[in-house]
Amino acid sequence: MAVHHRPAHVVAVDASPAQHAMAGDLYGRLAPRLRLIRSDVTQHLRTTAGTYDVLYSVFGAVDFADPHALIPAAASALRPGGLLVFSTLAHHLGGAPAHPDVRHTEIGAKAPDGRAATTRRWVLQARVWTELLDGAGFTRISTRKLSGGAGPRAAGTLLVTASRTGPQAV
Repeated sequence: MAVHHRPAHVVAVDASPAQHAMAGDLYGRLAPRLRLIRSDVTQHLRTTAGTYDVLYSVFGAVDFADPHALIPAAASALRPGGLLVFSTLAHHLGGAPAHPDVRHTEIGAKAPDGRAATTRRWVLQARVWTELLDGAGFTRISTRKLSGGAGPRAAGTLLVTASRTGPQAV
């Protein structure tokens, strides 16, 4: 984004020290168009009301942050007319269906020291995402399922877009 959409300013937010450091190594040369912030994304969005024209997440924050907190914070952080775009899993890896309500799944992960750990991931049906977005004041909500191909770990993608219109209360 920072390379192909000049003179746009891009802000990348990640709570992980390891991911933040890797992003700095790979993309630090793009400053000042690219600003890397190490923070919890929901907290960051809550402190940036009316700041952003576009928010997007590619299998990122929307998958791993509680949507009851994240979606209203995103609405607040967007300027009127702003756009939220995200991709998320259309179903769990391995084929289990997405949840019909707002609940997370504990998935395997690795701690920074390499030990086995778990993390929360929200894999929700398109209808559930639509209800969350509508409840936060988003309009022109669109969901589209994209095929994930074949194989034991193949997963379809849910591509979601929504617009913010008017002032939002958090």
